[in-house]
Amino acid sequence: MTDPIADYLTRLRNAITANHRIVEVPSSKVKKEITKVLHSKGFIQNFKFEETGPQGNIKIALKYNPSTKQPAIVKLERISKPGLRKYVGANDMPRVLNGLGIAIVSTSKGIMTDKEARTEHIGGEVLCHVY
Repeated sequence: MTDPIADYLTRLRNAITANHRIVEVPSSKVKKEITKVLHSKGFIQNFKFEETGPQGNIKIALKYNPSTKQPAIVKLERISKPGLRKYVGANDMPRVLNGLGIAIVSTSKGIMTDKEARTEHIGGEVLCHVY
């Protein structure tokens, strides 16, 4: 697999489209950090790291509106790809939907949202946009 982060986002996107409650993805350090950011910002309901085998899995409970059954995640979009990396400075940090969505950024201080990177005044690689 050449792009495991794109595979992670595609599995989430497919599970949301099929209205699944739980999705299971292979684990890695970057995927664990992205999952923590999505949970802290309220895009997913819960998650659990399972250390089975050499790699382990991440079980993610997706979040839906109880009355309308609409998913909390409307769109997941991969920005930086292996063939074309997208790096931004602290002053050029993207704003997703004028601040309603988040951009997940890989910085020297770890994986964080665009707002956190802007307040800490550090740039990095824009992994994906979520709204």
